[in-house]
Amino acid sequence: MTIRRILIARLLGISTMTAFLGLAPSLAAAQARIKVAAIYTVPYEQQWVSRIHQALKAAESRGEIEYRSSENVANADYERVLREYALGGQQLIVGEAFAVEAAARKLAREFPQTAFLLGSSGKPQAPNFSVFDNYIQEPAYLSGMVAGGMTRSNKIGLVGGFPIPEVNRLMHAFMAGARQTNPKVEFSVAFINSWFDPPKAKEASFAMIDKGADVLYAERFGVSDAARERGKLAIGNVINTQAQYPNTVVVSALWHMEPSVDRALQRVREGRFGAEDYGPYSMMQHKGSGLAPLGTFENKVPADVVAQVRAREADILAGRFRVLVDDSQPKSTTAR
Repeated sequence: MTIRRILIARLLGISTMTAFLGLAPSLAAAQARIKVAAIYTVPYEQQWVSRIHQALKAAESRGEIEYRSSENVANADYERVLREYALGGQQLIVGEAFAVEAAARKLAREFPQTAFLLGSSGKPQAPNFSVFDNYIQEPAYLSGMVAGGMTRSNKIGLVGGFPIPEVNRLMHAFMAGARQTNPKVEFSVAFINSWFDPPKAKEASFAMIDKGADVLYAERFGVSDAARERGKLAIGNVINTQAQYPNTVVVSALWHMEPSVDRALQRVREGRFGAEDYGPYSMMQHKGSGLAPLGTFENKVPADVVAQVRAREADILAGRFRVLVDDSQPKSTTAR
């Protein structure tokens, strides 16, 4: 090792050992693992949360981050846990602010050096509060096209958690897609007012089946169970559960949080994390979402429907077709 290298290293504030190893400042910094914490109000296995947790675990397995997380955190405890992580020196905090917007934003102002990336219906907040959402309306539209082609009763049921924009836009896109392949289809829409209550979602699904629905949009866990028990079909959301329901789940609209997580980590690493809307990185052009393979239903979905879906998928990816974002609460179109 030359004296020149030692002197340069000292001027740059790098240890002699680091300089001896030949690590440039940028490389040394790149090898430092980012401290990341995540806070979830539901279990890790819940669809939405599972995608965030999976993306962060992938970054952890690559050695990029030190990852800590908490699940099943009550809304009343959210601010306390958020503060504990911030005081603990976490560089990036990921989570969901939907029910605790004011508290989360207030805390972000108290810790301007900490990067916050939270699921939110609101706008980014300078200097350090970025927002994200599962903007997967494009594959939801495509999955609706499949549903429209698979129903025989022309009645489809949709069971959601809460009628908030994040859910509403997916349901509207799904319904629009179903009408594309089947203009005669009618919809029953219900919300269980919970993010994780499979028994309640199951009961809501049974009620729709009793009224003639033969395809169900499983925005929540529990819907596919009802469909399986009654011999009906289901369309998955956010994750692919066909392996668990091989004769029930036809196809799913998938969310991939990796593009958003990777971008946030890069911004933190570069010291450029700011207030940004990460929503677009959940869209198909950024590989943040997509339609799952038909799998066990490969030869069961009508060929003409598959052809229409593939053509529309190509149009979306090429920018020739845009799925409209409608955040208003969807309504049933069939008599209750």
